[in-house]
Order: sequence, then structure tokens, then C-alpha cells
Amino acid sequence: MAELATIARPYAEALYQSSKADLNGTASWLDALATVAGNPQLLDFAGNPKVTDRQVFEVVTGVVKVDLPPVAQNFLRTVIENGRLEALPEISAQFRALKNAQAGASDAAVYSAFPIAAGALSEVAAVLEKRFGRKLNLTVHEDSSLIGGIRVVVGDEVLDTSVKARLEQMKAALTA
Repeated sequence: MAELATIARPYAEALYQSSKADLNGTASWLDALATVAGNPQLLDFAGNPKVTDRQVFEVVTGVVKVDLPPVAQNFLRTVIENGRLEALPEISAQFRALKNAQAGASDAAVYSAFPIAAGALSEVAAVLEKRFGRKLNLTVHEDSSLIGGIRVVVGDEVLDTSVKARLEQMKAALTA
């Protein structure tokens, strides 16, 4: 079977070209569909030869947490009819990459031991954008194992200022 990235590319590019008027809206419903499509139980259900495309469509639209516009419903039908439901998370990732490239931005995952207040997050965003030299779309995740501080992942770059990382550095220095 072909790589998911190869399968997803034409879908992501076509969706990007057709939705240039509302990239943020499209990204929103596409992310919701990708989250649902990443469920292994749903993929097992969709892979059952006794289950029709219509049944899969109804299950996905019943589970997804956003109202799907007609364009999204047509896109979902096309993906299901072509047997590419498992590629939806990759389609979403490639669509977001195209959207970010057009805007000159990158996605950034911020891991924190505690919730970050909105005001503090905007300050962190400003510092991180200056540090990485581009606009960042931040997503915050809680990770209590960090103990304190934050860990930021932007593509293949990592900025780790967590207490856990500092303790590991001290441990390495002491055992060397």
C-alpha cells in the first residue's frame, strides 16, 4: 500500500485550492474530522465489508463535534467512498502545512506542567515568535512530568526550559 503521505497529498492540495476563501474555517472542520478518523474502532468499523459508506458517513457525522458545512460533507463522502478514511489525519496535517506556508507561520506545541493563563500565553507567544523568527500557531498541552517550566516543539526544533530537563542535565553532569 502506498504511503499515507502520498495518498493524502492530492486531497490536501485540492482542498487547499478550493477553500482559499476560508482557510481557517476549513482547517477547523478538517481537524475535527481528522480527530474522529484517527480512532482505531472507527477504522475497524469502516473496514468491515458489511458496513456501507453511508453508515460510515452517518457514524462520523454523528460523532464529530462541529457542524459540517455542505463542502465538508461532500469532502467526507469522497474520502469514505474512495476508502481513504485512515488518511484523514495526514490530509489534515498536509492541509495545515500548506496553510502555514502561505501565511509564513508554523505550528508550535507548548507543553506545560500547569495550565497557562491567556495573558501569560500571549506573552509567551510573543517571546517564542521572536526566538523562532516566525508567526506561531500555539497549541498548549499539559504534561505534569515536566514539574515546571515549558517545553516547545516547532517542527524539528525543541526549546526545553522545563525543570525536568534541567534535572536531567544535572544528572548527566554529575554522573559523567
